[in-house]
Amino acid sequence: MTNELLEDLKWRGLLYQQTDEEGLEKLLNEEKISLYCGTDPTADSLHIGHIVPFLTLSRFQQFGHRPIVLVGGATGMIGDPSFKAEERQLLSDEQIAKNVAGIRGQLEHIFDFESENGAILVDNKDWFGEMSAISFLRDYGKLLSINYMLAKENVASRLETGLSFTEFSYMLIQGADFSHLYDKYKCRLQIGGSDQWGNITTGLEIIRKTHSDEAKAFGITMPLVTKADGTKFGKTAGGSVWLDPTKTSPYEFYQFWINTSDTDVIKYLKIFTFVEREAIEALEVSVQEEPHLRKAQQMLAEEMTRLIHGQDALDQAIRISKALFSGDLKALTVDEMKDAFKDVPTFEMELADKNIVDFIVEAGVSPSKRQAREDVTNGAISLNGEKVTDTAYEVTEADRLENAFTIVRRGKKNYKMVKFI
Repeated sequence: MTNELLEDLKWRGLLYQQTDEEGLEKLLNEEKISLYCGTDPTADSLHIGHIVPFLTLSRFQQFGHRPIVLVGGATGMIGDPSFKAEERQLLSDEQIAKNVAGIRGQLEHIFDFESENGAILVDNKDWFGEMSAISFLRDYGKLLSINYMLAKENVASRLETGLSFTEFSYMLIQGADFSHLYDKYKCRLQIGGSDQWGNITTGLEIIRKTHSDEAKAFGITMPLVTKADGTKFGKTAGGSVWLDPTKTSPYEFYQFWINTSDTDVIKYLKIFTFVEREAIEALEVSVQEEPHLRKAQQMLAEEMTRLIHGQDALDQAIRISKALFSGDLKALTVDEMKDAFKDVPTFEMELADKNIVDFIVEAGVSPSKRQAREDVTNGAISLNGEKVTDTAYEVTEADRLENAFTIVRRGKKNYKMVKFI
């Protein structure tokens, strides 16, 4: 008998590797299980490249299973060597504690912690923090041969460039995590990105060697998310797309998804959202027959922004987008303007009142005084959303938001932020 959850994961393209497909399908048809996914606190925020396994874990919760979310306060002090070009820089205890706190808050947006099968949040520092090196080596180090560990692809890929014993031991620690969660929560499944296959199977080996033959545990990985044009997913000109709203604002987050290409949008709807299959298939038809309406991109942006930042932040992102599209900047608050125009070209100008013609020429908005006069009289120039059509107009403090900046628009889409110093 096929399992509805696994069928849905296959349809969404979320199953890459499985340790025992038949066995897991049988288990999921017979009972509700506990399963886990982990992340190391290498920064105080996750970015969107991190969240596919967690969203997949959340899908299991929707089908009645209990997710265990592990934030690796211990493994974060070691560093995962998986396919990294070089050794990670070790973080201080204080930085790791700060990072753990930041990530925990973000995971609470993705999981339900209150229901009957509410998620459990754990930190592996709680069981490794007080363990001595001798205890660790006796209890776990003896379980795996060096040959077994060297054969793992994530280790083998680093042998030429160099690998410290610290990072070499990482798979053993993560494997011990799986064994600990198996004992404490009867955790039967670990899921992760495709780069975690070696670590996941190490955990299964440790469980096999430390438990009776009746112990059955499983592993699943998700494929790496890619873009159709071959460029890296989750990056913009400004860098990574973070879940922390102070690093990537909800408006920027919304814009990232709304700008998804037609060739990628259906794939991303399947991978990242909880939109039902029937609705996604209808949107796929829309992409093919009426791509100019961008209904799929709209759905993707709304679903993701609501999930990570909430309805109020989504409403704000939509309001900013509509104001920019219509040119009605008066509908925005000063903070919303700062957010919306963070990445537009900027010009710094001395704080002083100026004639509008001189002002837009000095700021590089119009190339000459002659062109500037034409632009003003033709209604092509706006300051903070207000048209200026009089060439004698004086730009004063009233046009400076917080007496610090002015948003100038020339034509329909050419914006510049003038900052006053």
